[in-house]
Amino acid sequence: MKAHKITSAPVPMRLVGPVRITGETVDEELVVPLATYESPLWPSVGRGARVTKLAGGIRATLVDDRMSRSVLLEARDAGQALVALNSLKSRLPEMNEQVGRSSRFARLIDMHSQQVANMIYLRLEFTTGDASGHNMVTHAADQLIPWILEQYPSLSYVSISANYCSDKKATAVNGILGRGKYVVTEVTIPRELCLRRLKTTPEKVVELNIKKNLIGTLMAGGVRSANAHFANMLLAFYLATGQDAANIVEGSQGVVHAEVRDGDLYFSATLPNLIMGSVGNGKGLDFVEENLANLGCREEREPGENARRLAVICAATVLCGELSLLAAQTNPGELMESHLKLER
Repeated sequence: MKAHKITSAPVPMRLVGPVRITGETVDEELVVPLATYESPLWPSVGRGARVTKLAGGIRATLVDDRMSRSVLLEARDAGQALVALNSLKSRLPEMNEQVGRSSRFARLIDMHSQQVANMIYLRLEFTTGDASGHNMVTHAADQLIPWILEQYPSLSYVSISANYCSDKKATAVNGILGRGKYVVTEVTIPRELCLRRLKTTPEKVVELNIKKNLIGTLMAGGVRSANAHFANMLLAFYLATGQDAANIVEGSQGVVHAEVRDGDLYFSATLPNLIMGSVGNGKGLDFVEENLANLGCREEREPGENARRLAVICAATVLCGELSLLAAQTNPGELMESHLKLER
């Protein structure tokens, strides 16, 4: 079969910002690249960036960092599966030793499991340095499985991926256990700034977040998600920085929280599943390398620090776009007016 040559699919890209970020991972102002066909996204994120900068910046906290791969093994019956599983749970150091023989950066940090009948769904969780870790954790699991089968002859192989990972699917387990970088971003916007720049009040934003993001998503049957459009900013940021864009499926499972505090607006975006890296497949393109360098993610740092920096910048960008859209939707007609003006 003849192989087709690789071509390019250009997506419009624009720099937005600067976005002011404070925190241990990032403490500076950055201009952010966003690649998207939805042109109103640029000025919307830009408005969020301006408002949050005037408010003192977005506080970003990196809560956790791990990448998972679940494997599926089975025994003859449930009893044999349980005996093997209980024993395996106590052997994490030995398993990590096997991982270290095949990878310089992968480290097994935790393991979770589910048993169904005679089947064992084993979720292996790793740190993966500056890589997003898709291939790294799969390779590590591939190295572990022969060792597990040798130690436990009652078990047999079923699959290298068991959907308990869960990769590129909307599931509850990722939000509960974490997959990728877990980042919380927050900002407090003075009432006067909210009125002047967002054309709304803190009370209206809080009310809309409850009625739209929380109750609306509940009625729709959303899975561990309560936001207006995280996926928009994630896709644009992922494409601009060479990420696997399909990971916005679990990446967009995040929560917006808003409160009125002494008359001001406290606004937060929590993203527990940001799967991204600063090295690896997709990063060799010239525009990606330039964007990563401009974001300060090509510096000499400890393994993993560049990828965590990138995730924090991404999460702050998501907050900017989410804040701007929710503010617009408190005013009848504003959302459509901007789309008609910018897209037609």
